[in-house]
Amino acid sequence: MAEKAYEGPISMTKKGIGFFALLPGNRNRDKNEDLLIPADETLHALHGDLVQVVPTGLYRDPSGRMPPREAGKVVKILSRARETFVGTLIEEDGLTFLDPDYKKMHVPLVILDRGDAKLGDKVLARLGEWAPDKAYPLGTIEEIIGKAGEHDVEMRALALGQGFSPEFPPGVRAEAERLEREGKGMIAEEIAKIAGGSARRDFRAAPTCTIDPVDAKDFDDALSLRALPNGDYEVGVHIADVSFFVRPGDAFDKEAYDRATSVYLVDRTIPMLPEVLSNGLCSLVEGEDRLAVSAVFTLDADARVKDAWFGETVIHSNRRYTYEDAQKTLDEGAGDLSEELIALLGLSKKIRARRQAKGAVDFDTPEVKVELDASGAPVAIHLKERRETNLMIEDFMLLANEQVAAHLAELTKNGGAHFQSLYRVHDEPDTERLENLEHLLRVMGYHLKVSGDGKVSGAELNRLLDAVKGKPEEYLVKTATLRSMAKAVYATKNIGHFGLAFDYYTHFTSPIRRYPDLLVHRLIKSHAGGAPVSKAEMTAFDSIAVHCSEREVAAADAERASVKMKQVEFLSPHVGETFAAVVSGVSDRGLFVEEQSTHADGFISVRDLGDDFYEHDEKHFALVGRRTGKWFQLGNPIRVKLIAARPAEKELDFAPA
Repeated sequence: MAEKAYEGPISMTKKGIGFFALLPGNRNRDKNEDLLIPADETLHALHGDLVQVVPTGLYRDPSGRMPPREAGKVVKILSRARETFVGTLIEEDGLTFLDPDYKKMHVPLVILDRGDAKLGDKVLARLGEWAPDKAYPLGTIEEIIGKAGEHDVEMRALALGQGFSPEFPPGVRAEAERLEREGKGMIAEEIAKIAGGSARRDFRAAPTCTIDPVDAKDFDDALSLRALPNGDYEVGVHIADVSFFVRPGDAFDKEAYDRATSVYLVDRTIPMLPEVLSNGLCSLVEGEDRLAVSAVFTLDADARVKDAWFGETVIHSNRRYTYEDAQKTLDEGAGDLSEELIALLGLSKKIRARRQAKGAVDFDTPEVKVELDASGAPVAIHLKERRETNLMIEDFMLLANEQVAAHLAELTKNGGAHFQSLYRVHDEPDTERLENLEHLLRVMGYHLKVSGDGKVSGAELNRLLDAVKGKPEEYLVKTATLRSMAKAVYATKNIGHFGLAFDYYTHFTSPIRRYPDLLVHRLIKSHAGGAPVSKAEMTAFDSIAVHCSEREVAAADAERASVKMKQVEFLSPHVGETFAAVVSGVSDRGLFVEEQSTHADGFISVRDLGDDFYEHDEKHFALVGRRTGKWFQLGNPIRVKLIAARPAEKELDFAPA
């Protein structure tokens, strides 16, 4: 009987060897290891491609370096994970190649027609034919980005490499130009309907403000507060009504779906929607009437929700606060809306305490902030400060997201016309990953209490994170714990959110920059008697959830790469200097380290560790000198000397100081 064929994504190594994971329900063998796909059995599959694989039995490595293991072969490539690649043009043996920036692309592309591009240029190329008898695929140049190494070229390359274009297509630009002319009139016309009895509520009299970073250009959320005579509070979480302008199937909607998210590189934003919306008509600017979709809560003095309403509103922001300005107003107890801010802060602390008591995991991992000069060169790197005002905004956004998700779940539980919703879900940590984390922590001197069924509570994770606060290994333990967690994704089936300890959670608060939030706004309006979401649209929610989850990962990869590039560039003039670092990873090839002032990652090759032969002790996450007995272990602080910096490759090489 022929072996069953399995479908799924393939992972590729730099040597062109593939690995294919059989899902637990599909495993037909006792071993849990992935199928190995020898290089000559991959059918020219690339990393991430959706392929069809059949098992072929036991594979024996001709070199004898690898023990025998279960193998398979690709019988069909169902779809490519990537059709375009960014890279640098190089020449070898008289041929022009695209050397891809994407590290998981294991082969270069042959460029037959270079056009106006020069060797050393960064270009965007489309994957072409890959004949069965050829070592490399063909590629055609779609865009000449510019000379490799220049700031603007590299930033654009990072975005294009993940499929995000800074430019919008002609249809979107034409629609944006129309809104430039007509948008304000559309808002005024919609507000005028309130007097005629429209469902949109008027919140312009409620004291309202936005609180955002100092360099923010779009303001998509605002808070309002009114003290009620009985001691309760009416708190409004007001979100820009993007769905008023972006209608299902129009040019804006199609482009927003394709992008699925905005991208935030170190020096620029690549928005999901054109600036006429993101920075204009849908930005809740100070002193202007704006349309919103709001979650309005009646909270008692203990910040418990007594009542909630969700629907269309019009608001008027009285003040555009930065986090710093709002914090100053709170600290001094005086200034615009000071009473409202003080009350909001008090309520938010109670909301947060209740969430943490329920088991929400408090990673509180600060982001790396890179400051650039006018030319794009990095001049300073530090961790972003999280103030009380940051946490306050976060608390109310989480409350709104949770309550909206529960509201939609209630409305869709009986099926019927509204049978579908969209959730942001976060599964419990995988048992195997937890075991690895538990072992790693034990090596570092920490204990993580895991139950007999392989589960861990949020409270136990918080106890661990509290134990490492202020210690050299804090950042490392937080990172390792985060890596052991499942990834949060979008889904139509609700399983709750482990990290936040919520039974229901969705994304409602950022429709300017996230497509799922836009869909959630449409659902809220539909349930409130507005334009219905069609059955065809709801049927597509599953594929939309997968697409948006994938684009979110691509955006995060581009953002991380832009930070990493500038970290390496910042440190490159300091080759030869010594730094404080911590060992963040151990392999048989050497040590991964994290420089402490910039949080930049680097590598120490085993050959640079000293005059000894170092063996990899996997059990203790260490390299051990055979002659000297010297240990280099995960989590150890270490003084390092920078010996090489390669900004183009985003790589740093260190040696022990």
